[in-house]
Amino acid sequence: MTIEFCDCASPDCADPARRRLFAAALPAGLMMFGANALAAAPASSASAPPRPKLTERSVLFGGDGVPMTTLEWTRHLQQLLERDPEVKDVYLAEGAVEKLEKRFAEKLGKQTAVFLPTGTLANNLALRVLCGENRHALVQHESHVYLDESNAASTLNGLHLVPLAKGRAAPTPEEVRAAIDEAENGPYPLKVGAISLESPVRRADGAMVPYDTAKAISDQARAKKIPMHLDGARLLLASGLPGFELKAYSALFDTVYVSLYKYLGAPFGAILAGESTTIDKVREWRHVFGGTIFRGWPAALPALDALEGFEARYIAAKAVAERLFAGLAQAGGFTPQRVEHGTNIAFLQVSPERAEGLVERLRRNDIYLRDIEQGRVQVDINLTLLRRSPDELIRAFTASR
Repeated sequence: MTIEFCDCASPDCADPARRRLFAAALPAGLMMFGANALAAAPASSASAPPRPKLTERSVLFGGDGVPMTTLEWTRHLQQLLERDPEVKDVYLAEGAVEKLEKRFAEKLGKQTAVFLPTGTLANNLALRVLCGENRHALVQHESHVYLDESNAASTLNGLHLVPLAKGRAAPTPEEVRAAIDEAENGPYPLKVGAISLESPVRRADGAMVPYDTAKAISDQARAKKIPMHLDGARLLLASGLPGFELKAYSALFDTVYVSLYKYLGAPFGAILAGESTTIDKVREWRHVFGGTIFRGWPAALPALDALEGFEARYIAAKAVAERLFAGLAQAGGFTPQRVEHGTNIAFLQVSPERAEGLVERLRRNDIYLRDIEQGRVQVDINLTLLRRSPDELIRAFTASR
């Protein structure tokens, strides 16, 4: 049985190969409400095997969040409304949207925050406002803003993006300094309007830009009065990393974007936080770009609910994964491989003996793993790992049949 997970099932993702899932892998009606690993599948053909029904015990080693069917998500929203019926916003003002903006501003250590319908819009409006008339911006080559937004920065905002560190998670401070020098000291000098960093980096297996690297880049930028933007769509997945502190990391940047649907259970949405003057301008441009939708509470309400205690639950899920990896290594035939500065993605090297029939056996046990390719498989950590004990997961992986 082939199951192919996607690490960015958002409509913002421009790579169709990263959004596929074979029909047999999903139950009917599975939606992308926080799953971020599972794209809606086409109707199964007569020859395709029946789709399994995911349950409250299903463990999915793919993606950032917990998948729900449309019906499950609707019931969840109803429960949240019964708990707090005063959630309605009008054109993203008041209600759950305002509560979420205030909660994120506090959490990220920023003056204020604004709700936006998509992460692409969050990135583009942040860069547009930060750059102002200095439309020369430095970005990572592997970043979403450079590779996955269809040249929106140049098409819509007239920005020239300079990509750095091709094939790597982050540029070095020296590379950033050289790019600034090249702009400022060329035959026609240019002022760098902004520097954007994505962290964690999806195209680098979820690796973080280390704090020391981000700080060194931020210090250079501030010395040159260059604003900094953080595409932190998956920033909360850095929770529990040694030395990571959310407010301290966010403080290195003038604006910070966090996704609401990748792991916080919302059907869509993004939060952008920063200083009041910057965010006020973003609100103005949100309207110009058609992003001031009539109602945002269906996204804000589940995100508010998931945000409460998310870090503690996620750290507990990582602890389950660590115990699983240790148990598999002790059992033999499995070699865990960590991503340097990684967040929720790791890899398992699997011996041919262990790999034989493993994906199908796990599937029969309501545990879902990507296909093992050339003896190696990606394993994503998410809250579904809390549904089983580490010992139960170890037994499922090591059972002979």
